Parts: sequence; C-alpha cells; structure tokens
Amino acid sequence: MSSLYEQYRQTLQKHADLEHSIAILHWDKEVNAPAKGSQMRARQLATLHGMAHEIITDEKFGKLLGRLEEDKEQLDHRQYRNVQISQKQFDREKKLSTDFVMRRSHIISQAYDAWLRAREANDYNLYKNELRQIVEIKREEANLLQYDGHLYNALLDEYEPEATVAELDKLFADVREQLVEFAAQISAAPQQDRSFLNRPYARQKQWDFGIKLLQNMGYDFEAGRQDLSPHPFTTSFGSQDVRVTTSIDDNDFGSMTWSCIHEGGHALYEQGLPAEEYGLPSGKFVSLGIHESQSRLWENNVGRSRVYWKAHYAHLQGLFPENLQDISLDKFYKGINQVSPNFIRTEADEIHYHLHVLIRYEIEKAMIEGSVSLDALDELWNAKYKEYLGVDVPDDRRGILQDIHWSHGSIGYFPTYSLGSFYAAQFFRQASQEIEGLESSIESANSQPLLDWLSDKVFQHGQTYSAADLCQRITGEKLNFRYFMEYIKEKYSGIYQL
Repeated sequence: MSSLYEQYRQTLQKHADLEHSIAILHWDKEVNAPAKGSQMRARQLATLHGMAHEIITDEKFGKLLGRLEEDKEQLDHRQYRNVQISQKQFDREKKLSTDFVMRRSHIISQAYDAWLRAREANDYNLYKNELRQIVEIKREEANLLQYDGHLYNALLDEYEPEATVAELDKLFADVREQLVEFAAQISAAPQQDRSFLNRPYARQKQWDFGIKLLQNMGYDFEAGRQDLSPHPFTTSFGSQDVRVTTSIDDNDFGSMTWSCIHEGGHALYEQGLPAEEYGLPSGKFVSLGIHESQSRLWENNVGRSRVYWKAHYAHLQGLFPENLQDISLDKFYKGINQVSPNFIRTEADEIHYHLHVLIRYEIEKAMIEGSVSLDALDELWNAKYKEYLGVDVPDDRRGILQDIHWSHGSIGYFPTYSLGSFYAAQFFRQASQEIEGLESSIESANSQPLLDWLSDKVFQHGQTYSAADLCQRITGEKLNFRYFMEYIKEKYSGIYQL
C-alpha cells in the first residue's frame, strides 16, 4: 500500500470515528435520552457535525486526493474507486460551509423534538414551523450543490447516487399504471382475514420471538443489540456494532414481527461489510435503495413466504395457543399477506406500500419546488390518501406525523423504499436460480445459504460498484420493474385465486 493511500485511509477513518460518534448520540437520543437533554444534545451534535465536515473538506485532503489521482497506476480497482467516490464527496461538501452544516444540524435536532411533541399531541400545528425550517435549509442546500435538472436531484443523490427525478417519474408511472390496477383486482376478490393478528399478544413473548427470528436470520448479537424506539430503525457504528430497534403493539402482532425482520435485513448488510475497509467507501453500503433491498428481501420475499412460516409457525402457536390454536398455517399465511389500503406506510401490504411512497415522493418534490403551502400540508397529505388509496385519514398521528424522516432532514429518502422492493424481487429471483434448494433451506429454518449468497453478491463489495452496476453484475441487467410485478402477481394471484 502506498504511503499516500495510507494517509488517505487514516483521514477517512478519523472522519468515520466522528460520524459514528454522531450516530451513537442519535441512537441514544431516540432510545435513552431524557427530554430535558435535547437542547444540549443538539449543541453536541452540531459541534461534531462541524468537526467531521472540516476533516472531509480540508484543503490538504483535497490535495491528497489530487495526488492519488496522479498516482492511480499504483492503485488497484477498489482503491481507485474509493478515491473517485471521495473526490465526489469532497467536491459536494466543499460547496457547504462549516457554518451551514452546524446550522443544519441544529435545525434538525429542533425539528425532531418538535415532531415528537406534535406526534404525542396528535397535532401537526406543533411541528409545521420547524418543518418549514427543514424545507428552507434543504432547499438552500440543494441550491448550493448546484445539480443539473430538478432541484430535488441534489437531495436524492445523497441517498441514491446518480438517480434522477426523470428516472423516478418513469418508475412511479409504472407504479400508478400497473400496481393500482392489480390492487383493484384484489379488492374485488373475497378478502383474507387477519383479525387474529389483532388479538392481545403479551409484550415479553413478542420480544422473545423477535429475538429468535433475528438469531435465525444470522444477526450477530455479539456485534449488535435490539432496543425499543417509537420508530424502528437500524444504526451502525462499524460492522462490529450494528444496532436495531423495534416497537411493540400489544394488539398487533405484525407490528413487532416484521419490523424485527425488516431491520434485521438492514443489520445483516451492515454486519457483512468488510471490517478491514472501515471508513472507506468500500466499507460502506452502496445506496439506500440497495440497503432497502436487503430489508425488503428478508421482510417480504422470505418473511412473508409460506415456506418461512412452515419453519416457524409451530413455535409461534406454542407461544400463543390462546390466539392461534384455531388458525391453520394456510390461514396464517394468507392473513399476513392481506391486501387492503391503510393509513400507515410501515404497516402496508406489499402492493399498497408503493402508493404510500408515491404520495411522499410527490409531496417532497412539491416542498422543494415551493409549490405547496406547509401550513396546509396535512390537508394535501389527506387529499392524496383519498385519491390514491381511497381512505379518509382520521388524524395527524396516522397521517402526516407518522414518519420520522422529514424531522431528520431526510428529504430525498422516501423513493429508495420502492427502489429497494424492486431490487429485492430481482435479487431474490436470481438467488432462487443460483442457490440449489433455497426454498427447502428456508423451510428448515436454515438461512445460511441465502446469507452467504448475499454476502458474496452484495455485502463484500461496499461501494466498489454503483447500484446500477451491482444489479447488472448480480442479475445480468439493470433494475427492471417487471420482476417485481411478476413476483407479486404470482404470489397474490394464488392467495386471492385471481
């Protein structure tokens, strides 16, 4: 390894140390921190964000990247790809001053606290002023970054590099044209019963079952832990410390179960990244679309399959005989795959889920354009739910206040949820072709063959390949919505006898 590259590695690892320290403070804020500590925590986070920004935008680091570019013949493919990605990040971050980064951090901390208060009070009015500050600073950020095309492209690139509004508009046109029609066919069929999921389920038993599912997936509890939080999430402080959270509803068994599997999928990706590449792009996930592909693959392609519950249902019945003794495996399978419009994105079925994402995508673009009133954003939200899902949103908590993302400043994030499902369908189809007896191994509660395949195809590469190139390497073609439609049509035509 050249001395120049070693200097580069040390700089990025120092930056990663700060970034992961920031992540620990965020995790603690959402899991453990007392309410009165919020203002001091906002100050601490702003300071650390400023320090991290200074490291990655230091002129000495910029010159080091330039020297590595000149010396690229001494670098292998992975090393040179790291340098290219770091150069892009350097150029991006140099457009943002340290003062701007600290100001943005402080606004986000205040917005998160306001979101929590508003959610507790079920009142959007307690949050809209802080949301307005979020939108203003994200619009300012987008203008500073100066991306081509739609202003939203600049924010989207942070989460799904190289994706554009033009591409997403085409993708979501497919969602409107194909998913809406298929959902209508299912709605016209006799509906599946899922009421057994809403019987009283003891919290501790739910928790213990969720831990068992995580262990079965291959989640390493010596390199992570699970806690409770209002909104389930995964956070990583390096591949040896990847933590997940879940939430438990006493009267909705599905809430905890599939959040555990979903967040477990995210965590497996983080735990599978090469530890020796810590801090470098090759030690980080490719994009949020690819990250979401891992959670959705485990949650839906595996965790809502019949073969998966052949492995786990007898144990579940033993834990909750009073709830499930009269529910056959077939009825359970059909119930957990009920297709019905609802209010909450995280509780949506595999089909309507993407209408939830579509609504957020359209609203986010409009917020950044400045073409909607934030004072009446809750009314716009409710109107879109009526238009796309045919439901009347009953209150703000189940409406515009349900997601944490905007309070985190994560505008441009939501489209990656749909991208993740579409990647997941394409990846799982390929895995089924390449892993001999994949269904049989899942049915016998053996997740290792699938985990090994994902580690080889996805985890080990970090950001060495772009999302589009990674998909091409794994499946032989770029992202194709057709595979998702084939997957859900085959699955739900069987369940609903279409």
